[in-house]
Amino acid sequence: MIEVTQEKHLATIVEAAIAKHGTHADAYIPILLEINNNFGYIPAEAIRLARAKLHQPEDHSLVSEGRLYGLASFYHMLSTQKNGRHTVQFCESAPCHVQGGRELWKALQQELQLKSGETDPDGRFTLKTVSCLGICGVGPVILVDNDFYGNVTPEDLADIFAKYE
Repeated sequence: MIEVTQEKHLATIVEAAIAKHGTHADAYIPILLEINNNFGYIPAEAIRLARAKLHQPEDHSLVSEGRLYGLASFYHMLSTQKNGRHTVQFCESAPCHVQGGRELWKALQQELQLKSGETDPDGRFTLKTVSCLGICGVGPVILVDNDFYGNVTPEDLADIFAKYE
């Protein structure tokens, strides 16, 4: 259960996101993104609070917790799980794969001692795979937080991760 002070802060963030983006269906993803950016993930309580504010039968605006959770769990830029301070995303698309992605993936897992979806014990890194990061010409590619790295080799990893505390 979320502590009372955290719950108040969470409610303030949810209300501000809804006030900023509105209550229509096309605002759901920006609202969830705003919550995610504030907390590093979307707590289950935030989905409940958002649904309570967004579900307005009198205006024919109907939304379920399941729909919001579905959006939050579908898009890779959103997370329903608490992540490490830094999120490492590995592109597993075919262009990256043929340019050395398989070897890089093995080295990534070894360097971080993580499998996809895991966070290290000290909460520094979370490792995720994504189907495409959209910069196929410089594969293999990883994204650490908002920093793209292209043409990455296993030998580059230690220097890349040293930049992130």
